[in-house]
Amino acid sequence: MEWFNAPELWMGRTVFQRGLAVLYCVAFLSAALQFRALIGERGMLPVPAFLRRTTPLRSPSLFHWRYSDRLFAAVAWSGAGLAAAMAAGAGDAVPLAVAMPLWLVLWGLYLSIVNVGQTWYSFGWESLLLEAGFLAVFLGNDDVAPPLLVLLLLRWLLFRVEFGAGLIKIRGDACWRNLTCLYHHHETQPMPGPLSWFFHRLPRPLHRVEVAANHVVQLGVPFLLFTPQPVASVAAGLMIATQLWLVLSGNFAWLNWLTIVLAASALDLSALTGDHPRPDPPLWYAALVLALTAMVLVRSYRPVRNLLSHDQAMNRSYDPFHLVNTYGAFGTVGRVRDEIVVEGTSDEVPGPDTEWRAYGFKGKPGDPGRWPRQFAPYHLRLDWLMWFAALSPGYAREWFGPFVERLLAGDRDTLRLLGHNPFPDAPPVHVRALLYRYRFSTWSELRASGDWWQRRLLREYLPPVRLRG
Repeated sequence: MEWFNAPELWMGRTVFQRGLAVLYCVAFLSAALQFRALIGERGMLPVPAFLRRTTPLRSPSLFHWRYSDRLFAAVAWSGAGLAAAMAAGAGDAVPLAVAMPLWLVLWGLYLSIVNVGQTWYSFGWESLLLEAGFLAVFLGNDDVAPPLLVLLLLRWLLFRVEFGAGLIKIRGDACWRNLTCLYHHHETQPMPGPLSWFFHRLPRPLHRVEVAANHVVQLGVPFLLFTPQPVASVAAGLMIATQLWLVLSGNFAWLNWLTIVLAASALDLSALTGDHPRPDPPLWYAALVLALTAMVLVRSYRPVRNLLSHDQAMNRSYDPFHLVNTYGAFGTVGRVRDEIVVEGTSDEVPGPDTEWRAYGFKGKPGDPGRWPRQFAPYHLRLDWLMWFAALSPGYAREWFGPFVERLLAGDRDTLRLLGHNPFPDAPPVHVRALLYRYRFSTWSELRASGDWWQRRLLREYLPPVRLRG
């Protein structure tokens, strides 16, 4: 079965699998360390309440069998441990018939988390991790040469990620067509990183070059993934370079890193690693790969129809198992940045002389003098949702009120999500939220004040509230 094997991509498969396992580990750690306040039994959007509103067919998850915070923690920490073992090479140290179920367990555990995560797990990189993770089940290990069909399915996934993102931009905001979106994007993106200020201050002609290069890489280069080597490797290398540029310029959880490891699967590194044996695959394994290929091709109908549609949707799953999805991001770029600042006071009756103390978040802008931090590929879910809440209160209708209630109650799990608690001894009596307009400081403002941000008050987002009784 010479046609079935692609031994020259042996190292590309290894890099993809090890990288995917690392990102699985990050995702499980993010779940384990944040879930109690977000979706735990006493969380803002409790899983038990959600399970009463859904069915196993609509949101497959082992938590339909039973839910408790202890069980969720066991699932998340077990997933992190197994992912770490796979990153260390456990999948290649066991027979193929054992490695495949191990990858399947990782996928099933994370699917169980995503399908009960509600708003907190509504991001495109969740589906991307699950789709890539499902394909990894069939990619084999050192017992067999990399199967060409699964490698092509990984390229098809990478194509949809890049081409979908390119189409939604060129069809969306006019600033993508006139090459001016990066005049604003680095400043208004959901969570700026430590270099975002410097990217924002690059000369505007360079920003236009960046946008033009992005269009080439996302709209043209993906087609080269399906050409012979070394052209496919060159195309993958261009995508990796573009994604590393995005890694430097912001915090996008594991989206960029997962795109990088997907592109790595297309790299022909045989000149560096030498030849590998070409053992014939077991018949049962070849049959599973063929069945997977047929399934993905059939399920690709709706994502392709979405790509061709003028009403292209962004980041949508077409089945509850997240097997074949559609992707895309930043069809619209904001021109201004608004931020919610949450404050509390111990005064029984707030007045003009009340001292309000601000809560600090780990990643999102708050204190103007605080330099943005790097967190990706780790995902700060509350910080990301706060960005959406500033765009419109409708994005926060379900969870912002419960969030404030937990601040008033001094809930420890909620406070662990924050970077600074101004009330270490006792919770505040009142909490309020203000909406500010933020912008990056100029060079002269930064030198004079040391502040990375300038801000001005727009309005009250939430008037002072307190716990009843």
